[in-house]
Amino acid sequence: MARRLAEFVTRRRRAVLVVAVLLALLGGATSTSLFGKLSAGGFDDPGSESGLAADQLEETFGQSPPNLALLVTAPGGVDGATAAEAGVRLTEGLAAEDDVRDVVSYWASGQPQLRSEDGERALVLATITGDETAANERVGELADTYGGEVADGVDVEVGGYAAFSHELTEQSERDVVTGELIVFPVTLIALVLVFGGFVAALLPLAVAATTSLLGMGLLWALAEVTDLSVFAANVVTLAGLGLAIDYSLLMVNRYREELAGDRTVPEAIRAMLGSAGRTIVFASLTVCIALATLILVPLPAIRSIGYAGVLTALLAAAASLLVLPALFAVLGRRVGTPRLRRRSSGPDGADGAGGFWHRLAMFVMRRPLPIATVVTAVLLLLGAPFLGMKLGYLDERVMPESSEARQVAAAIQADFPSGEQDALQVVAPSGLAQPGAYAERLSQLDHVGRVDTVTGSYAEGAQVAPASPLHERFAAGDAVYLSVVPEPGTVEQTRELVGAVRAVDAPAETLVGGVAAVAEDADESLLDMLPWALGAVGLAMVVLLFLLTGSVLLPFLALVLSTLSLTATFGAMVWIFQDGNLSGLFDFTVTGTTISTVPVMLFALAFGLAMDYQVFMLSRIREEYDRGASPVAAVALGLEKVGRIVTAAAVLISIVFLAFLVSDITLMKAFGVGLPLAVLIDATLIRGALLPATMRLLGGATWWAPAWLRRVHARFGLRESADDTALTEPVASAR
Repeated sequence: MARRLAEFVTRRRRAVLVVAVLLALLGGATSTSLFGKLSAGGFDDPGSESGLAADQLEETFGQSPPNLALLVTAPGGVDGATAAEAGVRLTEGLAAEDDVRDVVSYWASGQPQLRSEDGERALVLATITGDETAANERVGELADTYGGEVADGVDVEVGGYAAFSHELTEQSERDVVTGELIVFPVTLIALVLVFGGFVAALLPLAVAATTSLLGMGLLWALAEVTDLSVFAANVVTLAGLGLAIDYSLLMVNRYREELAGDRTVPEAIRAMLGSAGRTIVFASLTVCIALATLILVPLPAIRSIGYAGVLTALLAAAASLLVLPALFAVLGRRVGTPRLRRRSSGPDGADGAGGFWHRLAMFVMRRPLPIATVVTAVLLLLGAPFLGMKLGYLDERVMPESSEARQVAAAIQADFPSGEQDALQVVAPSGLAQPGAYAERLSQLDHVGRVDTVTGSYAEGAQVAPASPLHERFAAGDAVYLSVVPEPGTVEQTRELVGAVRAVDAPAETLVGGVAAVAEDADESLLDMLPWALGAVGLAMVVLLFLLTGSVLLPFLALVLSTLSLTATFGAMVWIFQDGNLSGLFDFTVTGTTISTVPVMLFALAFGLAMDYQVFMLSRIREEYDRGASPVAAVALGLEKVGRIVTAAAVLISIVFLAFLVSDITLMKAFGVGLPLAVLIDATLIRGALLPATMRLLGGATWWAPAWLRRVHARFGLRESADDTALTEPVASAR
C-alpha cells in the first residue's frame, strides 16, 4: 500500500496539490456561514427524566421555560408613569413578534416576583420558539429592536438563555479568528527554529491549512444533518493545526533521514510512507478512538465535539499522507537535510556518542527504580486536588463580566426575591388523584419556598393561596404539573433539592424537570457512560498498541502512564479553575465547581494526544529492537531518534492550544491551560523518565508475547522500517 501510494503521489503530485487547494478553498467558502448553523446549547440529555419532563410540558401544556428576559431599569421606579408606559409597550410589542410566545411582565401580570426588591427594576419574560439554532438567530434581532434606552431614563438589557447562547456563539466565532491570527505566525516562527529553514517550516502549515479549511467545510455539511456545538469549530481549527504539525514533523524528519542516507527523492518518499506513514495511520487511529468516546455521550454538544475530533484526526492524517509527499515530490531536496552527527557504536549496540535524549535515557535506565518512584510521586501529588472535584453546569458565568446576558442573570439572582427562574417542574402525565396533598408534602422539604399547582399554592405543608385563574395552567386534560419554587440560595442547594423531590413518594408516575434537574441528569448521564467509554477505549488501545509493538505488556504500560499524566493535569485544573488559584492571571470568574463536561472533553483530547506520542515513540523503539539492539539499547536509540521530534511536536502543539487562552470564555481557557499542560507532562516526565525507567525494569519481558500472538503480530502488525527490497523497484521520477 505504501509503495502504491508513493507511486501515485509522485506521478500525480501536481494534480494532488491542485485538488487539495480546490477542496480547501471550497471548504473555506462554505464555512463562512457555518456559525449560523451552530448551537451554544446541547449540554443536556434529551432522553433523561428532565428532558422527558420538558417534552411533556411542551406537548401537553404548551409551555416552555422562558429563554428571553428583558431587564427594565427605571431610576425613578418601575411603578412610575414613564416606566409603566414603556413596560406595557415592551410587553405588547414582544407579544406581537413572530416566533415569540408566553410573554409575561410585571406591568401586565402584577406578579411581585417580577419586580426587584428596590423597585427600580422589573422583568419581561418570553419564550422564543423553534430549536436552539433558530432561537439563537432570532434573539439577535430582538435584542437590536428592544435593547437600549426605550424611554426617558428607562433602559432595557437583554438576557435569558437564548441571549447567552447568542453571545456564546458570537464570542466563539471571534475567538476562532483571533486564535488563528495569533497562532499561525507564532507557529511559523517556531517551525523555522525547529527545522532550520523557511521552506520546511511552511510544509506543516500547508497541511494544517488544508486540514482546517476542509474540516470547517465538512462541519458545515454535517450541520445539515445533526446539531453541532459552536465549540466543534474551535476543535477543528486548533486540533487540526496541532495534529497536522505533529504528523508533519514526523514525516519531514523521516524524509530528511532518508535523503541523508543517499536515497533519491522518490525512494525517500516511498521509505517515508512505508515507515513514518504507517505510524501516522496508527497514531491517527488512536486519536480517533479516544475522541470517538465523546460520541457515546448522550449530550449533543459533547457528541458533536466527538464528531469534529474524529473528522479532524482523519483529515490531518490524510493531508499528511497525500499533500505532504506531493510537496516533497515537487520540492525535492530543497526541503533540506539536517546536520547529522557521526556516531560511534558503543557496547551492546548503544550510541557511544549519542545526543541529549540518548544520554538521558541511559541515565534513567541506570537508576530506574528511584527515578520511577520520584516521578510517580510528583505526578500523584499534582493530581491530589482532583479528589476534591465538584461538578457544575455551564451557565452565564463562563462569559466575561462585560457580557450583557451575564449581567442580566446576575441582576436577577441578586435583586429579585423569588427563585422562579430556578423552579422545578414535577409533571404527572396521567394525572394525580390528590395534587394538593402531594404539593403539601413537597412544600415541607428543606429549601422549598412555595409549590404551585392546579389546586392552589402551598408552603411549609399548608395551603397559602386558593385556586385562581392563574393556577389553571397547571392542568391540561388529565395531566397535571406542579412548580416547586426554591428559597433563595446557592446553586448547590437547588441541585440537592432535585434529589429530595424525586425521593418523595408520588401518587402516580411523575417526571421532574427544570434547570437544576437538567444539570443533575447531565452529570448522571456522563457518569453512567464513563465506565463503558473507558472500557471501550482501553480495549481498542490495547489492540492497536499490540499491533504496533508486538508486546503484551507494553499496551497496558502505555495506558497506565498516560492515565498517570492525565491525573496530574486534572489536579492542576481543579486547583486553578475550581479553587480559583491564578484566576487573576487567566482572568476568569471562580464558581467553586468544575463544569462537568470539561473533564470528559479534556480527557478525550489529551488522552488521544498522549497515545499519539506513544505511537511515535514505541514504533521507533520497536524498529531499533527489530534491528538487533538489546532492550536497553533499543530504548536509548529510539528516544535519541524520535525524542527531539516528540519534544518539538509537544512544544508546537502547546503553542497552538495556548491560543485558547485568548478566548473570553472560561470553558475555552480551561482547554488553553489543560491541553498544553497534559502534552508537556506527557512529553517530558512520561516519555523522558517513566517510559525508559519502566521498560528497563521490565527488561526482556517488555517484548514478550505468546507464540500465537506473535503470529498475529507478524501478519497484521506495524513495522516502522522501510522495505529496502521494495525500494529497488522502479519509481516514477520527481524533479
